Amino acid sequence: MKMDRYSRQILFGQINKAGQQRLSESTILIVGIGALGTVISNQLVRAGIGRVRMIDRDVVELSNLQRQILFDEEDAEKSLPKAIAAKQKLEKVNNMVEIEAIIGNASRDNIEELTDGVDVVLDGTDNFATRYLLNDICFKKNIPYSYGGVVSSRGMTAFFLPNKTPCLRCLSKEGTNGNQTCDTVGVISPVVDMVSSLQVTETLKYLTNRDEYLRNTLRTFDIWFNQQYDIKLNKPDPNCPTCQLYQYPALQKKAKEEEIVLCGRNTVQIHLLDQISLEQLELKLSGIQSLNRTPFFLKAKINEEITLTIFPDGRVLVQGTEDQMYARTIYDRYIGS
Repeated sequence: MKMDRYSRQILFGQINKAGQQRLSESTILIVGIGALGTVISNQLVRAGIGRVRMIDRDVVELSNLQRQILFDEEDAEKSLPKAIAAKQKLEKVNNMVEIEAIIGNASRDNIEELTDGVDVVLDGTDNFATRYLLNDICFKKNIPYSYGGVVSSRGMTAFFLPNKTPCLRCLSKEGTNGNQTCDTVGVISPVVDMVSSLQVTETLKYLTNRDEYLRNTLRTFDIWFNQQYDIKLNKPDPNCPTCQLYQYPALQKKAKEEEIVLCGRNTVQIHLLDQISLEQLELKLSGIQSLNRTPFFLKAKINEEITLTIFPDGRVLVQGTEDQMYARTIYDRYIGS
């Protein structure tokens, strides 16, 4: 029988058959299929979520394998897009789950569509700009937001419920989040598993109508130095532009962000065009040091330091620098407009 695979989960009285049925009828969105996102998607697909929509802009690299559990050396050798590699693995785990993999960047231009019909949004990102975007769209559309973050041996997570808890902006103001990243101070895999598991646990409670057991705290911990703190999610900030003033700053149209430094990646993303023909660009770049075109992207090694990864949706990753002006110079030289 179809439900036999979930028999041990159904035996857990807090889920039981009714809860399992609710899971099978639920839709989740996972933004970011890296360290957190691979664990989150693996656990929820195995748990029998009905539909999983996931989006990630990056490709698998060898340095990911230490903590991003769905990927292997072959994925890294092929530089597969993370969303595609994850979908391929997860479909072998549970073919009863409908999995939608999107190669791209969650932005104010597509976040409304990404969250359509979604019951919970789970955070697998590595930067606060995207987290504020998720926070704002969730509170605008009354969707629970399962937040998580990791760096070094430290983790942080909360389950934000519109109209019931404060939001991320109430607890973490823009511009006050520091600048440590996995690239500068590293990260160990166990903290990733712990944060992701807490995110999934709160999601399962909510989707099975067990709201009374939601933790209702912002939990932070350091598993190496044996520290743990819980901050109660009490009253929201009365001046919060998201959950109190309903302004949703991350959703407001601004001057186009043409260059964005990607957190911890020594990479600048440039997005000037709506689409790029990989075939035509491959011909244009045929004289450079190294080219590799797949159905998903074109990778061009310009020199020992700089590599361009070009996507059909117009995004270009200038890998090897965080200098936006230099990245734009490289872009203009090889891509143009």
